[in-house]
Amino acid sequence: MLSLISQGLGFGFIAGTSPGPMQSYLISTTLTNGWRRGILVVLSPLITDIPIILVMTFWLQNLPADVLRVIQFAGGCFVMWLAWGMLRQWRAGTLVIRADVNVPIIETEQHAGRRTLQQAVMMNFLSPGPYIFWGSITGPLLIEGLENSVWHALGFLLAFYGMFLCIMTGMVFIFDRLRRVDQRITNAILLVALFVLAGLGISLIYGSLFPSI
Repeated sequence: MLSLISQGLGFGFIAGTSPGPMQSYLISTTLTNGWRRGILVVLSPLITDIPIILVMTFWLQNLPADVLRVIQFAGGCFVMWLAWGMLRQWRAGTLVIRADVNVPIIETEQHAGRRTLQQAVMMNFLSPGPYIFWGSITGPLLIEGLENSVWHALGFLLAFYGMFLCIMTGMVFIFDRLRRVDQRITNAILLVALFVLAGLGISLIYGSLFPSI
């Protein structure tokens, strides 16, 4: 079991620290609306990964290449749409809500939080990363754990998601603190995050159209 737990911790660390659309969206969401919305983004994989794990680990194991490219293309388009919408708000000066300034509430926190969670869930479902991860790397380790006992498999999952969620939560509170610095710095960081998000979207689209290049 210790071997599976250590591997779960290792792959959880890789998943949390590897640059990707979720990390960029997490940064921009936290800088924009604070840690409460950022936490919703962190929790979104707990919703999306359940069906992905079941399908990729116990059913398909590996998606056909054409299906994966379709998912990759759709995910790239969705990420680009998110980045474009946030960039338009940034240019209009309506994106960042200062942590130390009272502003009129345009939409209820419940409604805004639901929208943030829906966008994060959709982005995760349309990202090829979880399908590849659970179909080729962590899925076989989960099956190995189940062959020993349910507790082995549970230990692996807890180690993986414990490490992954801790890293992502740490990012939320770091960037939430950055909201309290000079607004020009916050806007600059946010602009970089938005361009990284757009770049990742372009990369997903390009990779789906030209997989061998």
